[in-house]
Parts: sequence; structure tokens; C-alpha cells
Amino acid sequence: MLPFWIALQFLSSLPVRLPGIPAPDALGRSLLFYPLVGVLFGSILMALDLVLAGAPQLLHAALLLAAWVLLSGGLHLDGLADSADAWLGGFGDRERTLTIMKDPRSGPIAVVTVVIVLLLKFTAIVALLDGHHSGALLLAPVIGRAAMLGLFLNTPYVRAGGLGQSLADHLPRTPGVQVLGVTAVGCVLLSGWAGVSALLVAVAGFFWLRRLMMQRLRGSTGDTAGAMLELLEMVVVVTLALI
Repeated sequence: MLPFWIALQFLSSLPVRLPGIPAPDALGRSLLFYPLVGVLFGSILMALDLVLAGAPQLLHAALLLAAWVLLSGGLHLDGLADSADAWLGGFGDRERTLTIMKDPRSGPIAVVTVVIVLLLKFTAIVALLDGHHSGALLLAPVIGRAAMLGLFLNTPYVRAGGLGQSLADHLPRTPGVQVLGVTAVGCVLLSGWAGVSALLVAVAGFFWLRRLMMQRLRGSTGDTAGAMLELLEMVVVVTLALI
């Protein structure tokens, strides 16, 4: 179970302590548990949704969104902000884009991007609560984290060394594909045609974002992986709110 605890420590703000520095193989296998971390996040959000039953709807949605952000410690929103700054400020240049991603400061485009994504998530949650479709609170975290696994499976990691490179180098390929297949089937079994719709939109978004990464960077980084997760979560909840 060590790979699961590694995944949970990396993807969440939950108080997880590891017994030491993980071996590279364990780091690679931790990617296989990313969708399971999504299941845990979604289960917590659905439990909170039940606890908040009867609360004013806007407050209900705001608390769910706040919990959603806090569960990951804002890690992926930081990646989204850095990617937004880098994409605009990089002016199409690969090295300039990578350099801007390393800058811890956030410019106006980063703030605007994060606000828009959170606003869309919030309004989608309101619509889902109104339609009693709380299953989206489970689907979106699972699909978003499965997408990170998919990105590491089929996209080069462009920064040599570090955690991301170790994850990519030691990810078991065949089990990774199997985990993605099981995740897709689970989403469909859980939500039927809504799950199919969410998966189709997420897959389309995944390949579009991957294409942008390959064109600009010839691969992915931790920031672009986090940005993909946030954008696909947003796309999934918006899609499910509209159908």
C-alpha cells in the first residue's frame, strides 16, 4: 500500500507521513493510485454534501468548493496559474515558457484564469445541487486524476531529474493502461450516459491540452499536469450540469 500513501501525500493536504524516502519504483507505481485518490476525494465531497443538506444552496456550493480546493492544498491551482502565466508570457518560445513556470509569482492572467475556473466550478456545483446530481462530485475528481496518469503514460516529461521524471521513468505501462480502463468502466457503471458524456468531453479536452503541450514544450511538466487536472475537473462538472 506504500504507493497509495505516496499518491495521497503528493496529491492531497491530508496528514500522511511516509516511513522514509520512497524508492523510484514505488514512486512510479504511485501513479496507478491517482484515480483511487480521486475516489477518496469524491467520497469526502459527497459525504460533506449530505452533511450540508438543508443549508442555503449558495453557501452549500461554496463550502463544497472550498473543501475541494483544501483537499488538494491548492497544488493544482498553482500549476494552472503558472501554466497560464507561462503560456501568455512565453510568446510561443519553449525555453521562455519553461522559465516563467519556475517563477513563484503570479501575474494578472494567472489570477484571472484561476478565478474563471473556480467561478465555473462554483456555478456548475450550484446547478448540480439544484438538479440533485451529486454524483458529479465523485466523477470529476476521479477523471481529473486519471487524466494525470494518462498524461504520464503517453507524454514525455520535459524537465530532467526531480520527482516528475522519476514518476515517468518508473510508471508500469501495462498496469497503467489497465487502471485507466477500469476507471472508465467504473464511471460508466456509476453514472450511465452521464458518465459516458463526461468521459467523452474529458478525453477530447485531454487530447487538445496534450496537443498544446507538445506544440509548445514537446512534453509536459508538473505545472501543466496540474493545469490539465483543474481544467478537466471544471469541464466535467460543467458538462454534467448542462445535461
